[in-house]
Amino acid sequence: MLFLILSIICSVTVGVIFKVARKYTISHTQIVTWNYVFACTLCYLSYSPDLNTVETKAPWWLYITIGILLPSIFLFLAASIKHMGIVKTDAAQRLSLFIPILAAWLLFKEQFSMLKISAFVLAIPALLLILTKNSENTKNKWGYPAVVLIGFGVIDILFKQIATYTSLPYTTSLFVILGIAMSIMITVVAYEVIFKKATLNIHNILFGGLVGIFNFGNILFYLKAHKEFSKNPSTVFAGMNMGVIIIGSLVGILIFKEKLSKMNLLGLFLALIAIVLIVLSQH
Repeated sequence: MLFLILSIICSVTVGVIFKVARKYTISHTQIVTWNYVFACTLCYLSYSPDLNTVETKAPWWLYITIGILLPSIFLFLAASIKHMGIVKTDAAQRLSLFIPILAAWLLFKEQFSMLKISAFVLAIPALLLILTKNSENTKNKWGYPAVVLIGFGVIDILFKQIATYTSLPYTTSLFVILGIAMSIMITVVAYEVIFKKATLNIHNILFGGLVGIFNFGNILFYLKAHKEFSKNPSTVFAGMNMGVIIIGSLVGILIFKEKLSKMNLLGLFLALIAIVLIVLSQH
């Protein structure tokens, strides 16, 4: 259970770091870049992936697609936290789990139980209620969390496909993907520095490093939690999603004084019920 709790804390902490960083003169592209530099380094030190096993037959189209999507969605995540807050962003990210489930139904013809159907029926209004603006908030930039939801859902589907590719260790594939994401973001930052005269800021390095450490910690502890509960993966699934929504909401409301309407709170409640129904359907 300790690994699961640590994974939840790391996931929420990433949002907290982005929230705190907005008080300084920062560049989201630089923060995301340093995030991958640190995460990639930690992945190599933790798993020592054997890159000699990565060959031309590896699923490179998956590696490249995820390598492009990860930093792109990370930038939208940062923007969503900035404009919509931690509560709504975390909820949108966790509700993205319904996209791979929907794909399993529509693309892979998985049979759906009444519990799963009920979960979907609840998830749709939950999302709409969560993203509904407060009466005093005239700028409801719901597009950011919407992209976060869709993006993480698609990434989850692609990661599941990589997990079925047993010729390579999953951690080696993860290192390659992080390396691609890092290379892309370094290229973006280099372009901004050379052609747009952007400057490298120490705040970006510090915040990026913190994001990278906790981002990788989230992945590391999540994998360890799945290993610990190998006979009951639904425990990890439920704990992670509900834990992040609950703790993320408490942090957003109590520490950052994010204001939620009664409709937003009702949406969060419906989202938790929907996740519980999905977990129950796995038994």
